[in-house]
Amino acid sequence: MTMLRLRPSGDLDFKEILYKKENWVARITINRPEAFNSFTTVTISELQEALLDASRDENVAVVVLTAAGKKAFCTGADINEFSSTHIKNSTHKYRQVVGDVFDTIKFITECTKPTIALVNGAAVGGGNELQAACDLAIASEENAYFMQVGPKVGSVPAGGATQWLPILVGERRAKEMIYLCEKVDPHKALEWGLINQVVPHDKLDEAAHEMCQKIIEKFPECMRYTKVQTNFWKDLSWNLTAPHALDWLTLHVKSRETREGMTSFAEKRPTEYMKAREQSLRSETIICPACDADDIPDGFAYCGYCGEKI
Repeated sequence: MTMLRLRPSGDLDFKEILYKKENWVARITINRPEAFNSFTTVTISELQEALLDASRDENVAVVVLTAAGKKAFCTGADINEFSSTHIKNSTHKYRQVVGDVFDTIKFITECTKPTIALVNGAAVGGGNELQAACDLAIASEENAYFMQVGPKVGSVPAGGATQWLPILVGERRAKEMIYLCEKVDPHKALEWGLINQVVPHDKLDEAAHEMCQKIIEKFPECMRYTKVQTNFWKDLSWNLTAPHALDWLTLHVKSRETREGMTSFAEKRPTEYMKAREQSLRSETIICPACDADDIPDGFAYCGYCGEKI
């Protein structure tokens, strides 16, 4: 087996993250502030590479995951890419892309070094799952908030939220976050146990440095196995649910709910929730004779894909 050749962080050519290793700390920064630090397939690939490098580098004792700017830590998947035709119209491609996201979130828990989420702004959807995957979390008092949006946008937050939030904050609070899709401010998040500290925004780096130093001054082998043991319940819940969750999401990517949720979000228009409920009472659909588009509601006079009369 070819061994990974560890390199200085400056030698790693990243486009959508920043990566720095210094004084026993690896700092990974999602660097897409213009898109609220949402992740693309490139971001995910680069996060994997950086996490693997940090995990295998014995000169790294702790990993800090954060993001650029003040508005967002991470707002989940970049909807413009993940709702693009070449992904959403191919279940194979969709499963591959979402599978990579799942692998990245899970790898944070499997990283051999303790991980700290430095939440500088909004942690929404997959962004909240990224921070929940970390061992510890520090949040900006002024800018951070936490939120799940899956059922609101035609998805299920099974990339960590449905599995880990009940462990972190308790079943009722987890369901409140996941079902209602409302913002949780940093002080409530601290009270619930979702994060460890709330500090003024300009004190984030100072708080991270202090926490890192406390971890550095511990025995590395003992810390590594301590992490394995304390992640038991997270690992168990993930391994029992994530594989079939990925299949469920893949099978439903072309469903009415997912299509309406993604489309309305991308088009910045009100989502037609009640129409979806009404349609669910009617199972009849038709196929366009011109382009073979399926799942067209019965009663449509024209195909919404090719425009031909049905």
